[in-house]
Amino acid sequence: MNIDLDGLRAFVAVADLGSFRAAAEAQHLSQPALSRRVEKLEQGLGFRLFDRTTRKVELNAMGRSFIPRARHVLNELEGALLGMADLSDRLRGQVTVACVPSAVGSFVSQALREFHAQFPRIRVRVVDDSATEILLAVARAEADFGVTYLGTQEPDLEFEPLLQEDFVVACPVGHALARRRRVRWAELADHECVMLAPGSGNRMLIDQALAGLQVPLRWACEVRHVPALLDLVEAGIGVGPAPRFAVPVGGPAALVSVPLVEPQVVRTIGMIRRRGRPLSPAAQAFHDMLVRRARAKSAGR
Repeated sequence: MNIDLDGLRAFVAVADLGSFRAAAEAQHLSQPALSRRVEKLEQGLGFRLFDRTTRKVELNAMGRSFIPRARHVLNELEGALLGMADLSDRLRGQVTVACVPSAVGSFVSQALREFHAQFPRIRVRVVDDSATEILLAVARAEADFGVTYLGTQEPDLEFEPLLQEDFVVACPVGHALARRRRVRWAELADHECVMLAPGSGNRMLIDQALAGLQVPLRWACEVRHVPALLDLVEAGIGVGPAPRFAVPVGGPAALVSVPLVEPQVVRTIGMIRRRGRPLSPAAQAFHDMLVRRARAKSAGR
C-alpha cells in the first residue's frame, strides 16, 4: 500500500471544506494538483473516498470510516515534530484563527509574536471579522478555531471562556468625562457619541443590557467594529462605549477609558471550536499560547 502524507493532507482538507477548490486554496495548490493527490491516495488505498457530483463533493461510507484514521496519523506526526525543540525552526504549516478585531490588539498579537518566535515556519492566518461571521467560519471549517464572545448556545460548537471585560466609555484625554471615576449610561445622552451599529455582536449585548431603561443615546457616527470606533473617538468625533481591554492605555495613547455603570455591561471572550473535532498539533500549540496570554491580560500582566 503506497500512501503519502501529502495525499492525506489533501484528503482531510477536502473533507473539512467540502470543496476541492477551497481545499486547494487552503493548501496553496492548484485544483488539478490537489485532485491528483487525492486520486493517488485513493489508488493506494484501493477504494474511492468521495462521492462527487457537478455541484458538491462529500465523503462516501469508506471516506467517513477513513477520515478519523487520517486525522490521527497527521496529528501524531505533527505532535511528534512539535515536541522536538531542535526541529521547531524547520516546521512548516498554517493555522487559521478567526478573531473579533477588538481582541487582536488586546492579547492575540502578543501570543502571535511569541508563537512566531518559537515556530517561525508555521504561518498564522488571522481572519478578523464580526462575531457572527466567526461562528460561520468555524462551523464551516474555514478556521481552526475562533476568538469571540458569541457561541455559548451553538450545539455544534464548544465555547471555552478566557476572560471577562466590562464596557467603558472611551474619551479623548481632554474631554470632560475623562476626569470622571465612572459614568452612567444615561449620561451619554448629554454627549455626542460614536456608536457600534445595530446588528453587530457588541451592539446586541449593549441593547440587551439597556432594554427597558430608555437610555436615549445621541450618536454622531456609527461603525461596525471597535477599532474603528476608537479611531473616531481619538479624532474628536465623540465619545463611545467599548470593551475595556480594547482601549489602549499608557504610553502615547490619546484616549482615556472610564467605567460605565447602571448597568454594568460585561462580555466574555472565549475560544470556539467544532465539537468533537481535535485541533491539529500546530493549532493546539497556538490555542494554548492564546490561553496563556488571555489569562495574563485578565490578571493585569
